[in-house]
Amino acid sequence: MDSSLLARRFDERPSPADFSSKIEPTNVPAVFHGAVKEWRAITRWNPFDGGLDYLEERAGSAVLEAMLSRSGHVFYGDIRSHERVPISFSTFITSCKKFLQTSDARSTSAPPAMSLATSACLEDASSDILGELYVAQVPILNLEDKERCPLRILAEDIQTPIFLQTSTLASINFWMNMAKSRSSTHYDPHHNLLCMVSGCKKVILWPPSACPILYPMAVYGEASNHSAVSIEKPDLSLHPRAVHYEESSQKIILRPGDVLFIPEGWFHQVDSDDLTIAVNFWWKSDMMSNMVEHMDAYYLRRILNRLVAKEMVSIILRQNQTLHEQTGGSSMEKYQPCSEATEGNHGSDHYKLRDNPKENGKSNGILQQLEPCGLDMVHELVSLVHDAMNSNNLNQASTSKDLIDTTDKNKNVEESSPMLVNDRIANILSTVEPLILRSILLAMVQNFPRTLEALILYMLSPKGAEVLTRKFDEMDQQTNKEAQAEFYRLFYSVFDDQFAAMDVILNGKESFAFQAFKNVLDNYAGVHLGRPNK
Repeated sequence: MDSSLLARRFDERPSPADFSSKIEPTNVPAVFHGAVKEWRAITRWNPFDGGLDYLEERAGSAVLEAMLSRSGHVFYGDIRSHERVPISFSTFITSCKKFLQTSDARSTSAPPAMSLATSACLEDASSDILGELYVAQVPILNLEDKERCPLRILAEDIQTPIFLQTSTLASINFWMNMAKSRSSTHYDPHHNLLCMVSGCKKVILWPPSACPILYPMAVYGEASNHSAVSIEKPDLSLHPRAVHYEESSQKIILRPGDVLFIPEGWFHQVDSDDLTIAVNFWWKSDMMSNMVEHMDAYYLRRILNRLVAKEMVSIILRQNQTLHEQTGGSSMEKYQPCSEATEGNHGSDHYKLRDNPKENGKSNGILQQLEPCGLDMVHELVSLVHDAMNSNNLNQASTSKDLIDTTDKNKNVEESSPMLVNDRIANILSTVEPLILRSILLAMVQNFPRTLEALILYMLSPKGAEVLTRKFDEMDQQTNKEAQAEFYRLFYSVFDDQFAAMDVILNGKESFAFQAFKNVLDNYAGVHLGRPNK
């Protein structure tokens, strides 16, 4: 994990000013050791020192909703895996007492104890559903629904941490489990301050950027903020990217008095020991508070554009890496860039020639002046095109329009397709330095114009179109305006219909971008799209 995303640790509580200006805006977790150790709840609620009697006396009459899991001690956010059942707090506390009396809660294995707990808790619930109970997210304070706070009386034993005094809280919640439990991996739409009162929790954190590894559920679903990956035993055949989920995470251990700041959007999964109690504070971030609704569509498009651009680069890098691994590096090594340093004065003269477009246009020696690696690439490209044309019974002298008619402008090739990974033309283009590619293309303009025409119109894949135009951009950064104009004039002169040629390149780029867009929706929104409508 990037070191800048590792949780910072503090032995002293920050001031409200420092928290709001130096910690919260970074959107990086932070641990504050002993930040709430003065809370009366630390001693009064301790289940191993009379805390259960205290809680029953103070709030036993409260009726609250508990999570009933159908997955043993694992509580998944998917509503199909759990339900909310009404119970009295005293019933839950009574079952905790039985659990404590039956065996040593610190060492008892979870399954048998949980069966006892479930039986006790559901005693007066008129339910024959077997499962495990977890008192989760029960409001002590809820600004949106002040009347629906069954445990508000417990607010007397806690205090809002001083560094949150300038924040507008959304809610304060009570969390308590009887036997060991585990929550599914999810993120929250609020900043979260998790305060440990009793027991121990292990919190595993992933940054929002790890979203693709965690396979979020569909954004339109009821559990859209939860990961679809099984936290007990990930199925890598179903979720292959999850192979990296451990290396992208960090683990935090919280003990009584400790506080963990979990920024909004950070995925987290929590393991709780027996008889663990915690309180958390939720509040809306400044960024979300300042987002005005009429700008939502713009923000969505900007973020999608940025993610798609990033994904296109990632696809190219992943495919090049896959090719390197499949061939043991041999296929990529043969296309290593020519080196000026190893070519002596000849290399300097070569670059000087490329910077003079008029001289390039008049000279008959561009091909001869290419370095050996450049000549090899010309030979490779010409051979690839000729072999493909012969195998498809195409005539090298075909016109641009003829070739365009045989090309699917809207073709879309899946990222994992061997056709895309083993795209030799795109792989050659990827490894050539921009100015060397410029000379190679000019040599083909002069010596193999029909071959270049066929390469662009018939052989250029979506990946190839994207790589080629990226190389064009890099060429433009290294040449002046006059050189740029002359290069494009010569390059497009080989096509009977220059606009049709440009259309083929743009269609290829858009097809590649669409694949990246589909990946973005899959990785970040849990949505799978088919091919674009024609």
